[in-house]
Amino acid sequence: MNGSNENYGEHNSRFSHNSHPILPPRGDYHTLLSFQKAEVVYDITFRFAHKFLSKGDRTVDQMIQSARSGKKNILEGSKAALTSKETEIKLTNVARASLEELLDDFKDYLRARDLQVWAKDSKQALFVRELGRKTPQTFEEYREFVETRPPEVVANIAICLIHQTNYLIDQQLRRLEQDFLKDGGLRERMTQARLQARKVNYVGNEPTSRPASSNREAP
Repeated sequence: MNGSNENYGEHNSRFSHNSHPILPPRGDYHTLLSFQKAEVVYDITFRFAHKFLSKGDRTVDQMIQSARSGKKNILEGSKAALTSKETEIKLTNVARASLEELLDDFKDYLRARDLQVWAKDSKQALFVRELGRKTPQTFEEYREFVETRPPEVVANIAICLIHQTNYLIDQQLRRLEQDFLKDGGLRERMTQARLQARKVNYVGNEPTSRPASSNREAP
């Protein structure tokens, strides 16, 4: 898969083309491929935990919470972009960490039961990777497999999707950090906007002709 969060890039390119925008456009998280995949991961995890884990097992809540955190922090980070690039970066990092924790839980499930983790170039993993190229990403692409396959297969599908999501988030974070270094945060943008406004105001009010000298002799 190409792995790029293309809609995210387009959104930020519009922001960068403006001279000194104080508030960048609010991020539309629904168009982020990373969010779409994180939502699918949550839907799979919720069903997996309730179907294949024992009732009362603390791992049920832990896995669902990690999946929820991955999804919600991408959402909240995108919304925070309106006023704070720093907060957007922080929340996106939280999403990445939560999904990494969930990834480890799925691997623990397989390892503890002597079940196989698919190799990244296995036929099964390549099939899931191909499904991951479809846009938009929705749970419906995976519903049949989640509802009919054994836990080993469902866990491996989740692992593949988490890897894809983390890859997208890593790209997203690199872009966010580049934008922050280039454009700064809200305070820097406000300062730049004030300086530009003063400059424009000064140029607009500058006199177009010099007054006659008081020392000049009358004709």
